[in-house]
Amino acid sequence: MKSELPKKVRIIGGNWRSRLLTVIDLPGLRPTTDRIRETVFNWLGQDLTGLRCLDLFAGTGSLGFEAASRGASAVTLFEKDKKAHANLLKNFDLLKSSPATGSVEIMQGDSLEFLKGQPDKSVNLIFIDPPFQDSDLLNRAVHEAARVCDDTMGGGIYVEFPANRSREEVESLLPSWHCGKYLEAGQVKACLFRSGRG
Repeated sequence: MKSELPKKVRIIGGNWRSRLLTVIDLPGLRPTTDRIRETVFNWLGQDLTGLRCLDLFAGTGSLGFEAASRGASAVTLFEKDKKAHANLLKNFDLLKSSPATGSVEIMQGDSLEFLKGQPDKSVNLIFIDPPFQDSDLLNRAVHEAARVCDDTMGGGIYVEFPANRSREEVESLLPSWHCGKYLEAGQVKACLFRSGRG
């Protein structure tokens, strides 16, 4: 039985705590659940002040907006789908009544090409949660993220992937990083990768 897509997701902490984000019905759009986000931001710490963040497959924006809410200095949300991108802009317009402390940029286009264009070690925290049906997209994004991410001040590379994919397979994509935190919840698995320096 197909589970009903939530029509709203709630920002859990920070400046925008309890604010709602509208979810639109699109194939492959799968907002990170409240339970998983709560766990992830417990891993990361409640205060992300000073971190530069990238939400590569933003969808509803729940990860990127959560990071901005918690004080990240710069958050870029990237979304390929035009309807999802338009919805991100609408959600952000509603959040602006309580401005974030850092900058928030919402971009539309190919997030992998964008990532390839980023300088080495230029971002502290990268969220990778692509459509589950495209495993190659995840593989290529993770490979580029290892070059772009500098987690010496905190952060890391967060990867969300389907339950039918093994943790070991995803870990093998980042040989010089380690999955310091891991969870399984229903049809979802997630790792927070950190470098030896982070």
